[in-house]
Amino acid sequence: MAQRQSLILIIGLAVILTLLNIELSVACNPAEYKTGDECCPMCSPGNRVYKHCTEYTSTSCIPCVGSTYLDKPNGLTACIQCSYCDPGFGLTVKHPCTPTSDTVCKPLEGFYCTDPYKDGCKVAQKHSSCNPGQYISQKGTTSRDTVCVDCTGDSYSNGSFTSCQPHTKCENLNLEQITSGTPGSDSECESPAFPTAVVASVVVPLIGVILVILLILRFTRNQQRAGSNEPTLSPDPTTTISLIESERPA
Repeated sequence: MAQRQSLILIIGLAVILTLLNIELSVACNPAEYKTGDECCPMCSPGNRVYKHCTEYTSTSCIPCVGSTYLDKPNGLTACIQCSYCDPGFGLTVKHPCTPTSDTVCKPLEGFYCTDPYKDGCKVAQKHSSCNPGQYISQKGTTSRDTVCVDCTGDSYSNGSFTSCQPHTKCENLNLEQITSGTPGSDSECESPAFPTAVVASVVVPLIGVILVILLILRFTRNQQRAGSNEPTLSPDPTTTISLIESERPA
């Protein structure tokens, strides 16, 4: 009985050692990759496998070209396509793609990131606009949306102010209020209307005085014209001769 147990133990150990040996023969070093029965050296970042290694030759590598990259040591036969910063997702380029690194995107101006990824962003959204009756409590950044707060009391904002403004007091400016202020708009003022009675009491007498002056000027002008049109008396030649002859001595 004891011999049978020992035999079973020995067989078990042999099986375990065989499995371990198989596992060790299959595993490759961290700087190698498995292809078939071979453990080949990896290509460095920015390069891909052109030809796998053989029993007699090492791995042949070539650089990534075009809009492709590989950012880690690898055993890949093709480089990865660079990411595109799509403006439709509110993105623009932060760092361009290189053979050893992917494109890094950032939010467009006026947008904030809603899906951050490593040092960049995958999706961005436009900053919210505050409505009339609200002021901008915190401006939006690349990582945070705009924060809007309602105006309270006797104040207003059109949505673009960074603080609520007090409504204009028309009476303090000696003006009349025509529209009351709201949370989204200021009061509207205008100059007070001039009383009609005051206008009549000033304008009517003034018109009368002007008419009297015009009448006097016209009358004076007519008198001057009449004086200049009177005939001038000249001596009669016949009468003058008769007088001279009568004065002669006989």
